[in-house]
Amino acid sequence: MDNKVRLFLVLLSSLLIFAMGTYRILTKDLSVIPLFVAYIFAITGLIGIVANAVKLIRNVSN
Repeated sequence: MDNKVRLFLVLLSSLLIFAMGTYRILTKDLSVIPLFVAYIFAITGLIGIVANAVKLIRNVSN
């Protein structure tokens, strides 16, 4: 698998984790996920989005 494709998939996965966490925090709809876990999802998803976006931009520019 190409490095750009792998970085894009990891970026998409981080975005989905962030979306799940923020959806639970904002709507309080998914009672299956505790609120503490939702905050962890949101924080780690955001960190993953930023880190992988920087890597993807650096990789595309090279």
